[in-house]
Amino acid sequence: MAERSTAAVDVADTSGDTPLTAKADQPTADGVAKNRERDTEDVEAQGSGGTESPGKASPPELHSGHKLARRYRLEECVTRLDGFSSWRAVDEKLRRAVGVHILPADHARARSVLAAARSSALLGDPRFVQVLDAVEENDLVYVVHEWLPDATELTTLLAPGPLEVYDAYQMVTQVASAMAAAHREGLAHLRLNPNAVLRTSSGQWRIRGLAVNAALRGVSSESPQRTDTEAIGALLYAALTQRWPYESDAYGLAGLPKDVGLIAPDQVRAGVHRGLSELSMRALANDGATASRHESACTTPEELVKAIGEMPRIRPPEPAFTAPPDYQRTTYQQGTYGRPAPHPGVTQPVPAPPPPLQSRTGRALKWAVSALLIAALGLGSWQLADALMDRGGKPDETNQTQTTDEDGGNKPTTPLKRIPIDSVQEFAPSGSGIQEDEVQLAIDGKRDTAWVTPQYRSFANFGNLPQRKEGSGLILDLGSVRNVSRLDISMYRSGQTAEVLAADADVSAPASLNSFSQRLTKLSTTGASLQIELKKPIRTRYVLIHVTELPEDGSADLFRGGISEVEVRG
Repeated sequence: MAERSTAAVDVADTSGDTPLTAKADQPTADGVAKNRERDTEDVEAQGSGGTESPGKASPPELHSGHKLARRYRLEECVTRLDGFSSWRAVDEKLRRAVGVHILPADHARARSVLAAARSSALLGDPRFVQVLDAVEENDLVYVVHEWLPDATELTTLLAPGPLEVYDAYQMVTQVASAMAAAHREGLAHLRLNPNAVLRTSSGQWRIRGLAVNAALRGVSSESPQRTDTEAIGALLYAALTQRWPYESDAYGLAGLPKDVGLIAPDQVRAGVHRGLSELSMRALANDGATASRHESACTTPEELVKAIGEMPRIRPPEPAFTAPPDYQRTTYQQGTYGRPAPHPGVTQPVPAPPPPLQSRTGRALKWAVSALLIAALGLGSWQLADALMDRGGKPDETNQTQTTDEDGGNKPTTPLKRIPIDSVQEFAPSGSGIQEDEVQLAIDGKRDTAWVTPQYRSFANFGNLPQRKEGSGLILDLGSVRNVSRLDISMYRSGQTAEVLAADADVSAPASLNSFSQRLTKLSTTGASLQIELKKPIRTRYVLIHVTELPEDGSADLFRGGISEVEVRG
């Protein structure tokens, strides 16, 4: 079990004093803050480094209706603490809602807030809530940013329960990619928590407060990349378990039990995706203090993005379709269009339909149909009698189903039975396996799971790596020598170059290509599925699905493949 990280934890109420954030819901100049969209967090549960003293600066006396720069009209105070306040406002020039942070110009952190806001505005990445303006005017410093009325905080999304697997995967993928881009430009967040991560109505995840939230609170860090990476791990942990990965409760989430350390998400809650569970542990663990079954720790957002790319892709859930309503005919289709409406209270007489086939034409048609039926019955009886005579008067043999084999003899057909696969392992004759812990996904009976290779660059033959010169694939162990007649293989992606081989019946524990002497298919490019129907059954215990080249993975320079499901019948 991993040791618990403390590099990104700073609980405000451990000192015994009333935390500064407790002032956020105290009466303000225009009433109690409702905190609809919090730009700074109400729970001081995660930080990194110390906070500067705000000095003797006091928050300016502002109220609803006050205008900044004759343009931004303040509407509602959502946060007021530590010498600054945050408001929901209206940009009267562009007629849109905005958010505004305000603090006195002589505040100890006013200069750092201005610098952080201007640096964040230069990034221009749409994955972050954009800073629109940063101004020092009339003894005030204020920062104007986007207001997203259609977005929901991760805190609110986690209130009813943990996220679905695909939503958690999308969240960590988008947040990690955004923070990697920010760090490449020299920007850090340092206050990344469930209040700072939003999901829009279109499903896009966005981050607010880049650099600005930390500057407002005087937060700093000696290793900002490590701090933000651990914060992303905490977000994923919370999304998977609805628990905060530290002992203290925060953001409406219960913390972990005391004195048990940091335990993996799949040990906290049943049914947690194993790959995402390990990913969160790799991001949370400090100084490589990971559990024995985990890989090395991710210390930067860039490393976290790379680790996500090496995971098997998580597909979105199948959409649920509802049956369309019954088709309703219009009045025109029902034959009432253009007819005068009946007077109220008057019953319209319904004309009786004419008797069927009572005309001269109807009677002729009946006689013609009767004659055809009699002729058909006579012809059928004659053919049946002729067939019985040819068979020597043995009608009891006519219902026997037979097939003719290649030697001209007849033998009854028997349905093929599914052969259980005892175990499966990676084919890696020149080195270690690629994704050895995922091979069971190819025989678990589910086509939406798969054994998937990592992403290789530049070369389709597994990156042209020397340890992959013979490719890779899966070796199926049937448990004992069996008669194999058919294989159904679902590939993770079409376009893979592959072949299927089998070992002789007397071979045990094959590990090289020379051990598989029976060729079931030629080496060729496959589609999304591969079905092999053998003319004659073969006797074998081991079957090799050998993959030598991978298809493109979203780019002409990237390659990835794999196998989704395998069935063997005989």
